[in-house]
Amino acid sequence: MTSLFALVDCNNFYASCERVFNPKLEGKPIVVLSNNDGCIIARSNEAKALGIQMGEPAFKAKDTIEQHNVHVFSSNYTLYGDMSARVMQTLGQFTPHLEVYSIDEAFLDLGNFYGRDLNQYAGEMRHTVKTWTGIPVSVGVAPTKTLAKLANRLSKKSKKADGVLVLTDERHIQEALRRTEVGDVWGVGRRYARKLAAFGIHTALDLRNTSDAFAKKHLTVVGLRTVRELRGEPCQDLEMVAPNKQHICTSRSFGAPVTELSQLKEATANYASRCAAKLRRQQSCTGAITVFLETNRFRETDAQYFNSKTIALPTATNSTLELLHYANLALQALYREGYRYKKSGVIVSELRPQNQVQTSLLDIVDRDKHQRLMQTLDKLNGALGRDTVTCAAQGTTRPWQLKCEKKSPCYTTQLKGLLCVGTS
Repeated sequence: MTSLFALVDCNNFYASCERVFNPKLEGKPIVVLSNNDGCIIARSNEAKALGIQMGEPAFKAKDTIEQHNVHVFSSNYTLYGDMSARVMQTLGQFTPHLEVYSIDEAFLDLGNFYGRDLNQYAGEMRHTVKTWTGIPVSVGVAPTKTLAKLANRLSKKSKKADGVLVLTDERHIQEALRRTEVGDVWGVGRRYARKLAAFGIHTALDLRNTSDAFAKKHLTVVGLRTVRELRGEPCQDLEMVAPNKQHICTSRSFGAPVTELSQLKEATANYASRCAAKLRRQQSCTGAITVFLETNRFRETDAQYFNSKTIALPTATNSTLELLHYANLALQALYREGYRYKKSGVIVSELRPQNQVQTSLLDIVDRDKHQRLMQTLDKLNGALGRDTVTCAAQGTTRPWQLKCEKKSPCYTTQLKGLLCVGTS
């Protein structure tokens, strides 16, 4: 079977999600802010045209935003995650072999579709996703994942392509490589681009024409794989099942500086609880937990403090109750009075499958009871919504929570967020 991959990428995904439920935003500049409404993490094409930069602090772009009436939204990951699931489910209608690469990208295996009109089939994908979900996408098709990435990128830049580009003809592939800067190749990046420029390698075509020995010496084995993929040799298969994470981190900035230990305990308990839930989803247990605290390094007038504490667990676990206990111990060892804390977080590491945990002879925890309790907890929160049932240590009012003053409703996951259509 000849290899053929499609990369489907949602256009300006976060901004597009907001437009689905507010059509008046079509054609208007939109930006989406990071947690705590700090930096710009997504922009519509109209916002990009105004010169608003990705990652720019929102306060620096304030004048441009006000002058051009840019629509600003707090990040709504619940909405974006659900819309992503709907897009991926729609793409699953076109092939059972699909890799969800990120929240807004998916690779599809089209190896059995060489006999079809690929432009028509890719166009049908694009039309169906837009019709069923409201999200515009671009589609790049090519013999390897790296070339499919490149085709997708060019499909957005070419008006003639209209969001679909199929690269299967060798002449078209060479022209596409000639028009692509080496730093824009998937997996190369700026640092390697500067290094390659010193050797006279400026385009993707230049990189493709390098020898295997050069690529392995200067770009490592991963770079060699990229070079071969640019030549049309598939070196990366679809990952049908995402690999388990090797460590999990949950961390947020506070909505306002926190000084009281009680509030830090609440926040840290929530982060530990989130880590525990993620561990159970991938059926893993953790052998170590790390808690960190930090002040705002950008406030030079404030006293600065950053520290972390790691505790090795006597028995690996994914029980929320156990992780809350050890996170609290670590936090109390870290806490110092007199500081205005900006952020805390929890990291779980030394992960292993939950069916391969070696218990201690001195273990006194009723693990069967913990397991039944966690299963019930996850079932309730899965059916009724995250954090419907929590531990008392996680608090209720949560004054430390991050800012999200411009957050749109959760249109697809909460009854109170449903749109109301009037008949008047």
